[in-house]
Amino acid sequence: MFGYVRPVLDRLDKEQRETYQSAYCGLCHALGERHGWLARLTLQYDFTFLAIVLTAGDAKDESVCRRCPIHPFRRCRPCLQGRQVAVAADQSMILTWHKLSDDVADHGMITGLPFRLVRWVFGRAYRRAAQEQPEFDQRVRKELARLRQLENEGTDQLDRVADTFAAILSSCSMAYPEGSAIRRTLEMLLYHLGRWIYLMDAWDDLEEDQRAGRYNPLDARFHGQAREKRDYLETTATHSVRLAGAAANLMELGRWTTIVENILYLGLPTVQSAVLDGRWKEMRQTRRKPHERSI
Repeated sequence: MFGYVRPVLDRLDKEQRETYQSAYCGLCHALGERHGWLARLTLQYDFTFLAIVLTAGDAKDESVCRRCPIHPFRRCRPCLQGRQVAVAADQSMILTWHKLSDDVADHGMITGLPFRLVRWVFGRAYRRAAQEQPEFDQRVRKELARLRQLENEGTDQLDRVADTFAAILSSCSMAYPEGSAIRRTLEMLLYHLGRWIYLMDAWDDLEEDQRAGRYNPLDARFHGQAREKRDYLETTATHSVRLAGAAANLMELGRWTTIVENILYLGLPTVQSAVLDGRWKEMRQTRRKPHERSI
């Protein structure tokens, strides 16, 4: 996806960092086992958070010690496993493939070739994931079709397009039975997180979209004056973060409580500030992933 939903690892103690690492490594192993070795390359912070919140609602939360296939000579690390980690792996593969399809649609015949190639590489993994999660895949397809229609129309209704993207992420709550309390809470949490991600991505891509003549919801909403509306965007994005946090407060997160709070109350504001200031792309390149840190 986008890599925006990440913790501030330096604000977690050693045990908490290892707990977060277990989710990161556990999802990596699940992707590899269910969808092939190359599927590990799609691993993102965003999907790690998805695995955490899905697992937090499951009483069967366990880890096993496993070696990293990329670093086989390092000591074994605890890896989160279980039904919800497998669901998160399937959902993340589906979302990755559809994101690649969206990138293909956004680029021309020549510039879109790299995206077509990568999408082809992950085609088999996507089909396997869609077979495991058919209702989720159908929901994502439906919402993406609605989003693409709005974008093709060049709508200036920012809330409509943000709502449509948010509905895609909130569909991940389908991992739990319809009508259950955990599903309703997860749906709220993921909806507001999805809205925030969409707004951050729109701002981050604003200049590139303007140069390429592509639709950008902020550019359309403010008629080419989006850069002058930073305060507006910051206010509405922060409101989404607070609502996501309010939903998280309704969940029994157990040992994940501090980590989820770190991501929502420290990680998202840090990323938001970097995106709005234009520092995000540089920060993303220089920041190491959890397995590259000494924890």
